[in-house]
Amino acid sequence: MTQDELKQATGQAAADYISTHLDSDSIIGVGTGSTANCFIDALGRISHLFDGAVASSEASAERLKQHGIPVYDLNSVGQLEFYIDGADEINDRLEMIKGGGAALTREKIVAACSRKFICIADASKLVGMLGTFPLPVEVIPMARSHVARELVKLGGDPVYREGVVTDNGGHILDVYNLKIQSPADLETRINQITGVITNGLFALRPADVLLLGTSEGVKTITAG
Repeated sequence: MTQDELKQATGQAAADYISTHLDSDSIIGVGTGSTANCFIDALGRISHLFDGAVASSEASAERLKQHGIPVYDLNSVGQLEFYIDGADEINDRLEMIKGGGAALTREKIVAACSRKFICIADASKLVGMLGTFPLPVEVIPMARSHVARELVKLGGDPVYREGVVTDNGGHILDVYNLKIQSPADLETRINQITGVITNGLFALRPADVLLLGTSEGVKTITAG
C-alpha cells in the first residue's frame, strides 16, 4: 500500500471505531493535516450518526462543512466524546510530536477537552525516540528571538518557519537536533519559556489509542 492508501485506511478505521459509540447528541473533535483529512472524508459518510464537530483549524472546519457536518465553537459545547488526529511522530507510549501543519495549539486544546484521543498514523510515524522530526514551537511574534535563544540553551537548533502565521496569529520555530528522552519533562520546560504559546510535544496528554496503518492492515495499539 502507498502512504496515501495507508492514510485512507486509518481514516476509515477511525470512523468505524467511533461509529458504534456515537449518538445524535455527540460532538467530536477533529484534527488537522493530510491524515485527518482522510478521516473527515470518511466521517462524511456517517454524518447522520452524530450532531457535529469541533475543528482544530480553519482548514479542517472548511472541509467538515463541505461534507455537510456542522462545526461548533469549542466554547459552546461541553466535553467532546473523541478527538481524532494524526501525528508527525509517535512512540510506543503514544506520546507524539505534532504541529507540522502549524495547528498545534488548537490541536492541544481540543485534545484536552476530549474523553478519548485517537491518533491515526501510518507505520512510518512510529519511532523509538521522538525528535527526528523537528519540534514545532508556537510563539508570540515579538518573543521569537528570545524563545529561540532559550531553545538553544536546551540543546536545540531552532529555525523560523518563514511565511507561516498560525490561526492564532503566532509564529512557528521548528527545533532540530533535540534528544527527547523525557517528552513530558521537555514539554513542560519549553512551555515555561516566556513568549511560548505551546509546543508540539503531546506527552502530558498523549493519545489513548493508536490506529496504525501497516502493510498488513490497520493495527490498534492502546496506551500502556
